[in-house]
Amino acid sequence: MRKLGLIGGLSWTSTARYYEIINQAIHRAKGGQHSAPLLIESLDFAQVSGCVTQEDWDCASGHLIGAAQRLEQGGAEALLICANSMHRVYDRVKPAVSIPIIHIADVVGTRMKADRIDRAALIGTRNVMTEKYYRQRLVSHGVSLLPADIALAERIDRIVYDELTVGKINRDSERFMKSELTDIAKEDVQAVVLACTELEMIVDVKANVLPIYDCTEIHAMAGVEFILGE
Repeated sequence: MRKLGLIGGLSWTSTARYYEIINQAIHRAKGGQHSAPLLIESLDFAQVSGCVTQEDWDCASGHLIGAAQRLEQGGAEALLICANSMHRVYDRVKPAVSIPIIHIADVVGTRMKADRIDRAALIGTRNVMTEKYYRQRLVSHGVSLLPADIALAERIDRIVYDELTVGKINRDSERFMKSELTDIAKEDVQAVVLACTELEMIVDVKANVLPIYDCTEIHAMAGVEFILGE
């Protein structure tokens, strides 16, 4: 098995989910007492989120570049950035290392193309929903996206940063997301892209009218494929 590096702590709650998904899949594939060969650089999210709040992307990329380089030096053969929103600095981090960084939107787009999904709603934090860096990646795989709902993006920001990144599960937020997904199902779309690694904590991805593409699970499973050399 090949060694995979995780840039985590963005937040720790979603990083724990990556660790769980990857190890469960390796155990299913290899059996016995096998687990995944992983290196994890868990950043202090308070520092990174402070950069994001101020839209200081040089600051944010500095944290991720340092983490990527330390993981490479430690023997990682590929990397995952365990957050949709931090792929905002992917193009700055990638040239700083000589090993591949598996882009979350690319693996999600590839899966959707294989499933013949060509129209979807993108749900995530404000920068994921509104900025080009993420939307264009999905569009490049033939997926047309609904226009960003700014009010929804702002509410999700509050849910994610005030609740989920500190491990709080709010039932009102659960009900809100279920209602929003029900409304989205009435639009001219075939699926929803759940492009926030924390939202899985309050969204049942298997109990909705529309198929939900859970970026956390898809990205983590791409890491599993790398580990297994598939």
